[in-house]
Amino acid sequence: MGAADLAAVPEVRRALRELLRHWGAPGGADVAELLTSELLTNALIHTEHGAVVTAAMNPAGLRVEVRDFTTALPSPYAPSVDDGTHGRGLVLVQALADAWGVHAHGVGKVVWFELAGGPA
Repeated sequence: MGAADLAAVPEVRRALRELLRHWGAPGGADVAELLTSELLTNALIHTEHGAVVTAAMNPAGLRVEVRDFTTALPSPYAPSVDDGTHGRGLVLVQALADAWGVHAHGVGKVVWFELAGGPA
């Protein structure tokens, strides 16, 4: 994985921020941006084939999916103190999302989360 791959993370965050400008309760867009960043960073760090981010809003809320191209399924774990900042991405998703999951998709997988809400 190169620095160019991770350079896409701020661009995705900006695009999501623009999409969610008038969405959700105060702070909801910030949570969506954080969780999207965590999932995308995980996909780019733990795979070598890039990732695709999809965000969809409907009256019930927001669903964000991050698809990568490896079949290894992630699972949250409680990181030890010695892990520094590593290993907390899925723990954050689990704690802050209204729903989340992972499923196989073709030659890879999709990790997704949902946040309830609608127009602000």
